[in-house]
Amino acid sequence: MKYAIVESGGKQYKAVEGGRIEVDLLPIEPGKKIDLNTVLLLADGDKIKVGTPTVAGANVGAKVVEHFKGEKLTVFKYKPKKRIRVKTGHRQKYTLLQIEKITE
Repeated sequence: MKYAIVESGGKQYKAVEGGRIEVDLLPIEPGKKIDLNTVLLLADGDKIKVGTPTVAGANVGAKVVEHFKGEKLTVFKYKPKKRIRVKTGHRQKYTLLQIEKITE
């Protein structure tokens, strides 16, 4: 199985050929292709390449499938004996990427 560890938006994701990953919102329209150049690790069966900090010449090609919002999180702040109660919510925006190819 061929996979790579890539970085997008300061977070690391495991990208498998033919798989999908959810990353933070990217300013690219659905249907367009994107190259993820910050590859931290490449694995192909028993061969493993670890970058210092990135693998030179490695590239992960992906296609933007859609943009969507994650589940709603409820944030509740409470201070006892002070009558302070604040309830808010948050929905993170994500981009779904289809991994097409991993090249070295």
